[in-house]
Amino acid sequence: MSMNQKQMARMVGAAVLGFAALSASAQNVAIVNGKAVPLARVNALKAQIEASGQPIAPEMDKMIKDEVIAREIFMQEASRRGLAASDAYKQQMEMARQTVLIRALFEDFQKKNPVTDAEAKAEYDKFVEANGGKEYKASHILVESEDRAKAIIAEVKAGKSFEEIAKKESKDPGSGARGGDLDWANPNNYVPEFTEALIKLKKGELTAVPVKSQFGWHIIRMDDERQAEMPKFEDVKPQIMQQLQQTKLQQFQDQLRKNAKVQ
Repeated sequence: MSMNQKQMARMVGAAVLGFAALSASAQNVAIVNGKAVPLARVNALKAQIEASGQPIAPEMDKMIKDEVIAREIFMQEASRRGLAASDAYKQQMEMARQTVLIRALFEDFQKKNPVTDAEAKAEYDKFVEANGGKEYKASHILVESEDRAKAIIAEVKAGKSFEEIAKKESKDPGSGARGGDLDWANPNNYVPEFTEALIKLKKGELTAVPVKSQFGWHIIRMDDERQAEMPKFEDVKPQIMQQLQQTKLQQFQDQLRKNAKVQ
């Protein structure tokens, strides 16, 4: 081999070695006390931050890199002091291992058991069935005595202000302060006795006799009624999907507990 050929071979060899070193260096974010800190740690920390819901802005790159390097420095010092051999460290690592593994189990279940559009629509239809129909705007006065309730009905019919009596005498502090106003609501929100009496009334009508419930005696007035307005399926679909996903996960957890042999 001529001198020129030997020189060329050395140059090529140096270039190859230099490229290999550069390539290896590109895989690391830094070298700390002679130990390489892989770039994968930066990417892992970024993924962890993003998974928590916080977006990664470009100006955060240096901060994340510095954090990864700082962790390596601290880990090296902890290892130098032999802290990895302590019982406290081992116990905390075991708890962390359990947490990560359990989270992986739940994520795996949710990935393999997604909520379907059909399931979400069925849940929406049940909601509409339970909350649709008519809404009522009602007012009431709640007192302890049936006799006083009867007297109030007579007083209102004679012209005394329903609202003023409610403010002074109603045991229901929320509506009482508003003159007995219960605002718009689905009748299913009330106790059965109240609902049964309310839906029989016409607009502006007062119950002819007091209505007894577990809370006392009610004088009920039906102020208005309307057809309930339901949200569109597409508007509430994300919330329904999330709720059903949590329900499925809870059922999965309950089933695992039920099937486990605990002695």
